[in-house]
Amino acid sequence: MKDFAKIRSDFKILDQEVNGKPLVYLDNAATAQKPKQVVNALVSYYEMDNANVHRGVHTLAGRATDAYEGAREKVRAFIGASHTKEIIFTRGTTTALNLVADSYGAANISSGDEIVISHVEHHSNFIPWQQLAKRTGATLKFIEPEEDGSISVEKAASVIGAKTKIVAITHVSNVLGTVTPIQAIAQIAHENGAVIVVDGAQAVPHMAVDVAALDVDFYAFSGHKMLAPTGTGVLYGKKALLEKMEPTEFGGEMIDFVNLYDSTWKELPWKFEAGTPTIGGQIALGAAMDYLTEIGMDAVHLHEEELVRYALAEMQKISGITIYGPLDANKRAGLVTFNLEGVHPHDLATVLDEEGIAIRAGHHCAQPLMKWLGVNSTARVSFYIYNTKEEVDAFIQGLKLTKEYFGL
Repeated sequence: MKDFAKIRSDFKILDQEVNGKPLVYLDNAATAQKPKQVVNALVSYYEMDNANVHRGVHTLAGRATDAYEGAREKVRAFIGASHTKEIIFTRGTTTALNLVADSYGAANISSGDEIVISHVEHHSNFIPWQQLAKRTGATLKFIEPEEDGSISVEKAASVIGAKTKIVAITHVSNVLGTVTPIQAIAQIAHENGAVIVVDGAQAVPHMAVDVAALDVDFYAFSGHKMLAPTGTGVLYGKKALLEKMEPTEFGGEMIDFVNLYDSTWKELPWKFEAGTPTIGGQIALGAAMDYLTEIGMDAVHLHEEELVRYALAEMQKISGITIYGPLDANKRAGLVTFNLEGVHPHDLATVLDEEGIAIRAGHHCAQPLMKWLGVNSTARVSFYIYNTKEEVDAFIQGLKLTKEYFGL
């Protein structure tokens, strides 16, 4: 059994007061806090090894390159990829998904083809495909969610067909917390000759992910949601697909030879990493993966599941609360999206902030899903490894205080 109280002590930011109250940080789906081990890795790079990677023969350049490529190996192992050539460092999930749309999509999608997505997608996994369809004349098709917002294999199979060339789907909804049956949908996509692209931004930080076992073609996620710095992320792609793809950014670092009228590219993964990368950030991403590996992703998932189960039970005792997504904690990840009748989500978030409680309010970069739910915005609490039941209690008390404040 992991000592999550001890884990919490690694996060200095949590040891503070906001508006005179102990900070209760429940906005982890937006970004996670950083433990001292990750901060130290970033500081160590800048204080001891700061140099550009791959380009120098001096000692600092060698140390920086070793640490940077060492982080790539940590990513490969963490998500179960076969080779480091399949690990492309990016600025985050958005950059990674746009890379696939702009490179693979541009080369393989034409008029009459179909791109399948769902209503529950974050804008990062919605707009790139929407715009690709507009540019190429392809048809955008949607998997309709079940009543609780989940994506079923049956409905996916009813939409994916012979004309489908790309299936782009979230692994975990950033609004509903629903977990998509990726392996089964990947099989359906492949049976129809399509590739599957997965937004894993809300999955990789919170559960064990094995891209080889899932048999996905592309998988994207961000570092900042899993304890690493902002501006870090990963695109996993099957080597055979990446090798055929053209870069979408050009310049230094990604070239092999440059001539007056033509150029050639480096081998994988560097042909997709133009310019000076976020060296310190990706090294710190490797440190974040070390930290999570030490805890164990199964332990992370069980801890969040326990908090969600407790939160769901307590929230349902409060009149006027509408919870979106499954009410069974076993069927969702570590977040709860809801509305409190008579209170705008932004007003709710403001009152809670006065109590030192940080939550998220708005459309959560998922406007099509908001329309499907029949609302303009919602409030969201999301948990991680450093949150406690006592913080859930503070949140519940904050909801009750909000009702009193608005005379409900």
